[in-house]
Amino acid sequence: MRLFEVSVFMPHFKRTLTWWALGALLLATGCNRQSPPPGGAAGGGRGGPGEGPPAAVALLTLQEKPIEQTSDFISSLRSLHATTIQPEVDGFITRIFVKAGDGVRPGAALVQINPEKQQAAVRSTEATRGGVQADVQYWRQQVTRLESLVQAGAISRQEFEQAQTSLRTAEARLAAVNAQVSEGRVELRYYRVNAPQAGVVGDIPVRVGDRVTPDTVITTIDDNSALEAYIQVPIDRSPELRVGLPVQLLDAAGKPVATNAITFVAPRVDDATQTVLVKSLLRESPPSVRAQQFARARIVWRNAPGLTVPLTAVLRVNGQYFCFVAEQGEGGLVARQRPLELGDMIGNDYIVKSGVKAGDRIVTSGIQKLGNGAPIKPE
Repeated sequence: MRLFEVSVFMPHFKRTLTWWALGALLLATGCNRQSPPPGGAAGGGRGGPGEGPPAAVALLTLQEKPIEQTSDFISSLRSLHATTIQPEVDGFITRIFVKAGDGVRPGAALVQINPEKQQAAVRSTEATRGGVQADVQYWRQQVTRLESLVQAGAISRQEFEQAQTSLRTAEARLAAVNAQVSEGRVELRYYRVNAPQAGVVGDIPVRVGDRVTPDTVITTIDDNSALEAYIQVPIDRSPELRVGLPVQLLDAAGKPVATNAITFVAPRVDDATQTVLVKSLLRESPPSVRAQQFARARIVWRNAPGLTVPLTAVLRVNGQYFCFVAEQGEGGLVARQRPLELGDMIGNDYIVKSGVKAGDRIVTSGIQKLGNGAPIKPE
């Protein structure tokens, strides 16, 4: 009949075909509809309650423990016994007795500066002193001789007094020349530059033949056995600063390697950086540290009881931290999601500010596969 209508009523072909196609589509849809699987339930997200066997997880019971309230800074290590070596005279270097890295004792020779010019000056002054000494000797003899003559009345008192004046003048000249000789000899010792303290010799930028002046830096000497950590603390933490607070030196991994106390707190603020200078004498320090080195330092403000949770127990969703707490349900343990407020990290743990309490059992493994209310069992 449909084929007959298509052939006879040609103008109505398009409308008849459309209704035939719609009926075929509805018939196919009805044939393909399937019943829901047995036991299925709508909803119930990943790992939701009632789905599958309990997940085996590791549980940790939270307990309060002392937690350090700390702040990390970059410190500068400086030697208490550090010296910059500069000569006290001008001249050319003729010999260098040490090399960079040598350990020296107080008084050890470092550099020799050509002393010939000064030696010549000392010899000239000593020669002048010889002539003045001869004058002194002459006038002493004259005063002795004229004293007996004036007593005998052979000469006038005025002649005797003139001889005494000449003797005093010669003695004064001799004292002045003696002072010049002593000064020249002392200055002659400056042409050999010696170590003023024990320590390790730093870089030596000068070479044999170089001309040096009192402004020339020859080298440095540092004693690494007495170091001090300089720490700039922001002004907002200054009310908490006090002498005696622990300061920890940290290695590259952030692990404390030495602990010392604050020994000095500056009474004023650095106006350029708005920080307060803190010093810590390193009575305990690792052998690897050196003067002028930068090192990580941690100030321990206080110890207070608190809670920490492992990094593996924390889940972050849209900027909010969560953990799963094991609670007793009707059919056994279930994982309940709890929002957390966390603080700084200590090692592999977060400091907990709020969200859980002591005695709670938290899930520390497999949290990515759990949903709120999922059944769990301890491993």
